[in-house]
Amino acid sequence: MLANAISYAARAHGGQWRKDKQTPYFAHPVRVMTIVCREFGVSDENILSAAVLHDIIEDTTRDYENISFHFGTEVADLVACLSKDPRLPEAERERKYDEQLEQGPWEARLIKLADCQDNFTDAINDDMQTRAKEKALRALALIQETDPEDVQRAGKILQQTLDQKTR
Repeated sequence: MLANAISYAARAHGGQWRKDKQTPYFAHPVRVMTIVCREFGVSDENILSAAVLHDIIEDTTRDYENISFHFGTEVADLVACLSKDPRLPEAERERKYDEQLEQGPWEARLIKLADCQDNFTDAINDDMQTRAKEKALRALALIQETDPEDVQRAGKILQQTLDQKTR
């Protein structure tokens, strides 16, 4: 399933670029998946598939039903939890997004921490790094005491990255 998710994400994000206008956007979801696996130590195929697909609903023409058909409802539910509602005004959209992550499954919070780790380390200027740090701090605040060790460890890794890079 993971190989199919990687190919699916590559096709869905085809033609999209990161803010530097040089890096294909697809590099970001692959790095997020790699962070979940290598840095956070998670090998669950559903979590890794959701990590590489995490921006599909928000940034492509693919939807929940399509992801569910190809990868099952567990993966689709995680991707949906990681997707903002673009119809809402920005402040409300961000507030609702934080709420859905907080109320959602721990796996979504884990993937969000990896997303923040990548966005922070990939920031190309101070302004982008400042915005990425603010989002990372919001994500860290969503970690719950009842979240498993995988999430707790991921939060510590992200916090260490923020501390080291902003000294």
